[in-house]
Amino acid sequence: MIVAAASVVLAAPQGRPREIVFLGTSLTAGLGLEASQAFPALIQRKLDVQHLPWRAVNAGVSGETSAGALRRLDWVLKDAPAILVLETGANDGLRGLDVDTTRANLEALVRRARAAVPGIRIVLAGMEAPPNLGARYTARFRAIFRQVAAREHLALIPFLLAGVGGVDSLNQGDGIHPNVAGERIVADNVWRVLAPLIRSGARSLTPNPSPLTPNPSHS
Repeated sequence: MIVAAASVVLAAPQGRPREIVFLGTSLTAGLGLEASQAFPALIQRKLDVQHLPWRAVNAGVSGETSAGALRRLDWVLKDAPAILVLETGANDGLRGLDVDTTRANLEALVRRARAAVPGIRIVLAGMEAPPNLGARYTARFRAIFRQVAAREHLALIPFLLAGVGGVDSLNQGDGIHPNVAGERIVADNVWRVLAPLIRSGARSLTPNPSPLTPNPSHS
C-alpha cells in the first residue's frame, strides 16, 4: 500500500482566520489527485467565495487506521483549531479490524481532542466497510459512527462518499478514491454539515442533518 501524507495549509482570506483541520485517510489527502483537487481544498474555495475568515488544513494520511490517527492527534492539534473534521476508520474496515476497537479509538480521538483544545467542535464522517466481510460486520461497522456521534454529541456526516461510492464515473481506476468530479460531491457532503458550524462561529451548534444514502466504498 502506498502511504502518502498531506499536511497542506490552504489559502485563506486576510485577517486572523480560524482553523478547520481535516484529519483523515487517503480520502482526505486526495490520493491520486492534486492537493488543490482534494475536498479540503474545495471547502477552502467555498469559504473564500463567501468571504468567511477560516483556513482549511488537510491532515490526511493514506493508509492510516483509527489507531494511527490517534497517535497523530496531538501534533495535528498543535495550532488549536476551532473545528476538527474526523474522517477515519475506513482502513480499519478494509482490513476487517475489530469493530469495538475502532469505536474505542473514535471515542478516544474525540475525548483527547476536547481535552487538548477546550471548546473545539468536532465533525465525524461516517464510513462503510466492504460487503465481502459479511452483513453482520458491515452493519456493526456502519453503526459505530452514529453511536459515537450520538454519545459524544458530534455533528455527523452520515456517509462521506454518499452519491460517489460505487459510481464508476465518479471514482478513479481503483474504484475506491473519488476523481475530480467525485471530490466535488464529497465536498458538498461535508459542507452540508460543516457550514452551520462555521456560520454560527463554531460556538454551540450541533447540526442534525438529514441522512444521506450510503453507498459501499472505502479508503
